[in-house]
Amino acid sequence: MSRSLRILALQLSGILLLAGCAAVTLDRDLNLTPEMFAQRQMQTRRFETTDEQRILRTCAALLQDTGFNIDESEARLGILTASKNRDATDPVQWAVYLTAAIFLGVPILPDEDQVMKAFVTTRPVGTEGRQVAVRVVFERHVFNTEHHLAKIEALNDPKMYQTFFEKLSKALFLEAHDI
Repeated sequence: MSRSLRILALQLSGILLLAGCAAVTLDRDLNLTPEMFAQRQMQTRRFETTDEQRILRTCAALLQDTGFNIDESEARLGILTASKNRDATDPVQWAVYLTAAIFLGVPILPDEDQVMKAFVTTRPVGTEGRQVAVRVVFERHVFNTEHHLAKIEALNDPKMYQTFFEKLSKALFLEAHDI
């Protein structure tokens, strides 16, 4: 390749690189939409206590009771992550896979396994830090039959979050009263 073609290719690469970089704007990228705000409210509850460590221990026990394994915990930072493996096979996906493979000759790999993940964070809130806000986020990582990551999905079922916080409230109450 001649020197002028290399320079031209380099210049075009630079232009494409700069065109691909979009500026982050506060209005567009960092504002909470009403949907994001509602989702955050669904994922967060406040508890009348100053003991973040106790809440994290109770969250860990609750997640373990529901089949999760604790992956990481950093009590000083108010962070806890947990996961559990589940089957993700879906008969409809297998039917589509077989149909596409037989009639179209195109394999569309079905889901096989999934890892359910829970992320818990705590932080002091309220006047003089007399409350602890607990936020939990559930998601699933789905793998296909070749064990490649097929998708990551946030789990936004309000009932799931309501159930988690109801169980957490009960566990905190029972622990506080030595029951």
